[in-house]
Amino acid sequence: MAIRTLGRPKFLIQLNSIHNFNQEFLNRVFKQFSTDPKKALTSIPRKSHERNLISLSGLFRRYGFQPSQISNFLKSNQCLLNLKPSHVQKSLKILLSLKPSQEFLSSVVYSCPSILDFDFLEKWETKFSDMGISNFTSSAIRNIFEVSRRFELGPDDALRCVMCLKGLGFSESTVVNVLEAFPLVIMMDEDRIRDKMVFLMDIGFEKDDVDRIIRLFPFSMAFEVGKKMKPLFDEFEDLGFSLDVVRWEVLRDPRVLGMEVGELTQCLKMLRSLKCRTVIKENIFRIGAFRAGYEVKMRVDCLRKYGLTYRDAFTVLWKEPRALLYEIVHIEKKIDFLLQTMKFDVFCLVQVPEYLGVNFEKKVVPRYNVIEYLCSSGRLGDEVGLRGLIKPSRLRFYNLYVKPYPECKKLYGRYAAAEVKSRHPAGMWKLFQPQKHSESREDVENISSVDGSMWEALCLYHEDTSCHCRVCMREEFELLEK
Repeated sequence: MAIRTLGRPKFLIQLNSIHNFNQEFLNRVFKQFSTDPKKALTSIPRKSHERNLISLSGLFRRYGFQPSQISNFLKSNQCLLNLKPSHVQKSLKILLSLKPSQEFLSSVVYSCPSILDFDFLEKWETKFSDMGISNFTSSAIRNIFEVSRRFELGPDDALRCVMCLKGLGFSESTVVNVLEAFPLVIMMDEDRIRDKMVFLMDIGFEKDDVDRIIRLFPFSMAFEVGKKMKPLFDEFEDLGFSLDVVRWEVLRDPRVLGMEVGELTQCLKMLRSLKCRTVIKENIFRIGAFRAGYEVKMRVDCLRKYGLTYRDAFTVLWKEPRALLYEIVHIEKKIDFLLQTMKFDVFCLVQVPEYLGVNFEKKVVPRYNVIEYLCSSGRLGDEVGLRGLIKPSRLRFYNLYVKPYPECKKLYGRYAAAEVKSRHPAGMWKLFQPQKHSESREDVENISSVDGSMWEALCLYHEDTSCHCRVCMREEFELLEK
């Protein structure tokens, strides 16, 4: 019996093992179906999802996506597992044909994964070339895809919008900027776009000026003429500004059109109520009342960006008007240093607005370095807040925190011992000294005789005039002593 078993052909053994495997697999499936029918029915689609996950991961790697980001991207977008890998590959090829850039491909796919649907993307394959714009940016293409996918728009809607903008005389760079900043312009009809251009030209702007305004501030396409732009220009007129001044300021900075109605009035009211030195107020209004009010608006927006309320931002600028003389870049630098390095809260500016009005390099940084060194070395018992850092005068701060600790003089900088370079060569001072002459005995007798005669004449004068000057008072005092 053992001899027959050893002599059985190998193919019979393989068939027997395959039969046993199939039998075990069927028993496991039937058993699973009898216990949990839903789980048994979804086991096959789950395996197909796993296969799609593996194939899509390899596909994204081949197209330059980072392996560390692919797994998280596919987990958060399970809908991509329902797409065929061959269709996803065709979609990636279409995107690369629009703009052959790995950065563009990654940004578009990560921001709007649903555009990998081949049925949607196939319609756009030739539409961008029909628009006749050669310098389409990555963000403009991405915005067009996102808006079209979200609102179920077709390529013809985007083509109609682009041709409308070009037909009104806007340059290609202006059209691209509008699609980058305000892609919802695709949903606007031609009459609404034309009304904005006609309104600006009626005020007195040339066609090239309108193109420049829209190019520099493309979000102005979102403003309605009757609800926003016309009331804004009416406010400028009520404040006493002529159309020439308004046109000049709009051309100087088209973001003026983004002001809310009534905002410039409030800014100018705050400026006129300032209680500060005349020099500061003159420097604020030196650029003109219109521009001064707009500068207030820009700094209020800057403070609100960091979390202050509208009221608190106005309070800070009213208490510390010197902040209006600093550029916005410098104000942002101070606030970033306050939040990130000094670890203070932004609402400390409401209690200590002087922080925005002092010099950053000459006052804020040296004082912070001194306090930080003293705190780290354990020489300060109590914490020094923002008020204790900024409020003291230069001399008081030096006497409190710098003078007792000689090593802090280099950190403070201003009072550090430094050699003063002379403006003249060494030894030059000797040439400017008066010459010394030896005094003879005869010279001394002449000087004493002259002094005596002058003293006698002065005394006679005071006796005749009965004067009460210091000379007479001294003589009377000497007589009383005797």
